[in-house]
Amino acid sequence: MHILLVEDDHDVASYIASGLKERGHIVEWQSDGKEALVRASCEVYDLIVLDRMLPSVDGLKIVNVLRATDDRTPVLLLSALSDVDERVKGLQAGADDYLSKPFAMSELLARVEALARRGSVSATSEQTVLRFADLEINLIAHTAQRSSMRIDLTQREFRFLEYLVRNAGRVVTRSMLLENLWDYNFDPQTNVIDQHVSRLRTKLESGGRSRLIHTLRGVGYIVRQ
Repeated sequence: MHILLVEDDHDVASYIASGLKERGHIVEWQSDGKEALVRASCEVYDLIVLDRMLPSVDGLKIVNVLRATDDRTPVLLLSALSDVDERVKGLQAGADDYLSKPFAMSELLARVEALARRGSVSATSEQTVLRFADLEINLIAHTAQRSSMRIDLTQREFRFLEYLVRNAGRVVTRSMLLENLWDYNFDPQTNVIDQHVSRLRTKLESGGRSRLIHTLRGVGYIVRQ
């Protein structure tokens, strides 16, 4: 799933993101409540893992705004406030589940998977298939094709391409790719991004097909025709 993680503690965020990524999820991290609301309003997520206490705008306010704008994205609320009244407030605000800190990674993963099974994430073809130009990515079957010709991708290449296509038309920086697809502490000087872009281009452009992944030198990459 494509998950928005909103947590202002870097260590906690890194811990959660690592666990989610190991399960194959794409994780985007925001530490500020206002920035999280901006991202939630312009991007489609399958799930939001949201800390209760945040700078700028707290977790309950974020949930209230989402629900007031008819955004039904499932929300898992995290909080060090574990008493019954706080849990009730979170659920009444519109959160789908509530997990008290500290927690075991196994429990967080179980709750994430339970929200997915519950059907909060709709399994319509519109949400499970990404399309751009003649490229089609099936998020359930983990397959990709251009003009009906299958493209063989590794798991990492698939996640890499999915992230780029989800952000088609927007500039994606190297830092964004490293933070969302690799560990936060990954060496920013590594050429792993360039290697993946090169391999993806070779596969996507075989047979003389047009380029979809474009480089903006010194800035990042953008998917466009």
